[in-house]
Amino acid sequence: MRTYKNTIEIKAPVQRVYNFLIQPTNLPGIWPAMVSVSNMVPGTGGAQDFDWVFKMAGVPFHGRTKFEEVQPGKFVRVRTEGGILSTMRWTYEGLDGSGTRLTLEADYTIPTPIIGKIEEALVAKIHERDTDAMLANLKDVMEGTGPTLAAGAHAH
Repeated sequence: MRTYKNTIEIKAPVQRVYNFLIQPTNLPGIWPAMVSVSNMVPGTGGAQDFDWVFKMAGVPFHGRTKFEEVQPGKFVRVRTEGGILSTMRWTYEGLDGSGTRLTLEADYTIPTPIIGKIEEALVAKIHERDTDAMLANLKDVMEGTGPTLAAGAHAH
């Protein structure tokens, strides 16, 4: 099990950032490794469970994200099942009413039988850089400094 944690400050209101992130169709546009999302099922707080295809070290993995805890605009905990097992916790803090401090904490397991034990550390580093890029892309989109994303487009 590996752990990832990163905090980013975004010049956009909490509710706007929250509303963007709980829409699975927005994820492929900001997360370089997220190939696609499908089969959304509405849940609490506007969240939607969904299936995904994620590419790690060039290998596609299929799985499902389930929202376990949703406190709109404050906290979200999701669990992924399938090709990559993880628990992700998203914490939203308001900054003077116009900004957001977003913290992402993740515990995840890299599928070593597929990639090999020797490459696990390298793949973990690549995955963390990819997740850092997702947060930076989110910041750019929310602050209006990044490209306008069309449906299915990727910001890199």
